[in-house]
Amino acid sequence: MKILLMFVGLLAISAISFSAEVPIYAISEEGVGKQIGTIQTSDSKWGLLLKPNVSDLPPGVHGFHVHEHANCAAGEKDGKMAAGHAAGSHFDTEKGRKHEGPYGNGHLGDLPVLYVGSDGRATIPALAPRLKVADLSGKSLMIHAGGDNYDSQPDPLGGGGGRIACGPVK
Repeated sequence: MKILLMFVGLLAISAISFSAEVPIYAISEEGVGKQIGTIQTSDSKWGLLLKPNVSDLPPGVHGFHVHEHANCAAGEKDGKMAAGHAAGSHFDTEKGRKHEGPYGNGHLGDLPVLYVGSDGRATIPALAPRLKVADLSGKSLMIHAGGDNYDSQPDPLGGGGGRIACGPVK
């Protein structure tokens, strides 16, 4: 009986789903601007579920990644100030993996692209099968100006370009 109760207790614990709401801010080479929304993150049996509720973004497809640091401030890059540079690079536990997208074997921080409607709002959920909420602690969610082809050719890191919005995960 005691073993059965312990087993039931373990099942109850394993069914708990963790979640976190991440504030998203507009960023520029001058620093962090106003909050433009949130991204609700939660664990699912298929991986990390990201539910954006973000506005004031350019319509289209945008590169979306987990970056190394929970700091969205501007920083120096190639002698110039760059938006969100304090967030570091894509989250990559293996240091040196390629940019292969969320379903490849590359950076863990590679997320599915973020779709923004003609109204400037991003509300379509995305799924990152290799991540969970706990992996985000001390990192940031980054939205890039351009799309992402999940490769490093012809442009580095999928061609997403500049960083336009960021959310630190504390």
